[in-house]
Amino acid sequence: MNQQVGLPVAGSTGSSLSHLEGALSGLSYPAGSLAGLDPADGKPLLARYDLPTAAKTLSKTSVGTRAVGGLWRWRELLPVQSWEFVVHMGEGSTPLAPAGRLGPKLGLSNLLFKQESLNPTGSFKARGMAVAVSRAVELGARHLVAPSAGNAGGALAAYAAAAGVSATVVMPSDSPMVNQTEVLVAGANLILLDGLISDCGRLARLIADRLEAFDLSTLKEPYRVEGKKTMGFELAEQLGWRLPDAIVYPTGGGTGLVGMWKAFDELQALGLIGADRPRMFSVQAEGCAPIVRAFEEGKRFAAAWDGATTAAAGIRVPSAVGDFLILDCLRESKGAALAVPESELTRMQGWLAAAGAGFLSLETAAAVAAVPMLLEAGRIDPNDEVVVFDTGAGFKSEPPRDLLRPLRVPNDPDQWEGILSKLVEKESQPRLH
Repeated sequence: MNQQVGLPVAGSTGSSLSHLEGALSGLSYPAGSLAGLDPADGKPLLARYDLPTAAKTLSKTSVGTRAVGGLWRWRELLPVQSWEFVVHMGEGSTPLAPAGRLGPKLGLSNLLFKQESLNPTGSFKARGMAVAVSRAVELGARHLVAPSAGNAGGALAAYAAAAGVSATVVMPSDSPMVNQTEVLVAGANLILLDGLISDCGRLARLIADRLEAFDLSTLKEPYRVEGKKTMGFELAEQLGWRLPDAIVYPTGGGTGLVGMWKAFDELQALGLIGADRPRMFSVQAEGCAPIVRAFEEGKRFAAAWDGATTAAAGIRVPSAVGDFLILDCLRESKGAALAVPESELTRMQGWLAAAGAGFLSLETAAAVAAVPMLLEAGRIDPNDEVVVFDTGAGFKSEPPRDLLRPLRVPNDPDQWEGILSKLVEKESQPRLH
């Protein structure tokens, strides 16, 4: 197939996947069958690659010539073996955009946004599900199940449909209606549970056991993180094969942080970047901040957060199976974890849109709200190159409750003068510059 048009539909991808490794135990396992958690300790398994083999075809030059394929441009360091099973809907290759007038207003001279909200399903979850679904189907899965606060469920439904397999999504009953609709429109089974995502995870596990479905829960299988790590690959490439001073990332299950940290090590092993690493900052909401609490207490594992609550559904995750991987990354990078006030989320979401950043998710708003806090604490410098991850589009969340109602006018020109007067009055008010 013409590479300018699309990816091949058959043949080897050139993946250098070698084996699976226990993230905590260090034990090795074959990668040729469906796998969940490490049998030795119930912790995540991570994919490992034959990096010398990957280096034969993956270079700065070769990846630069791959005009199409999104995240699959990095195929040597992805697990899918055959193009026959690759499901690609355009995920990856998202822009890294200067924040324009936003950076100076936040106190930064070099602020960049990694625009993950431009992925096919409106969030960075498309990356993880593209790779995890493709690999699971390659290994024989025909029914996939996962708990989700919203965006991951929509992505699972979309990619399962594209792969021609069944999917079941278990969501908290108060998940955004747009996420519920996305799952149903794609033809997946949707179960709404009166509880948190951790409760949904238990039901998903039961469904997997009883219906012989494969569980794609966050970090409870080894390949969603492989899709997420491509954000780190792209970041290095987009910055001319170097990394920024700091990365600010809204954190629920943490696969993005874990994946990028893994990506940086792989890139260094291939000789594509040096040893310098960005300071990694994990952002949570005050109503659900298990990683922040564990970081501040100096612990390697995070206790579950009781009574988790925040309007940012994507970071309302009371416990993360990859907690130690997140915390290791933060400490090794000399970064930190911090919680932002709940009141800042909708305020910042509106402020970002009015400043020209677009209608971004509450999770992204949380990450941006952390920037002034990091500056005040001296953890970042005004002249640092800081990348904030825009992880999802605002339309994927429930709309703010305090929006002003739009003007509704009769189709009567005699009454339009009053409307024009109101617009003149509004336009005379100070703007955000």
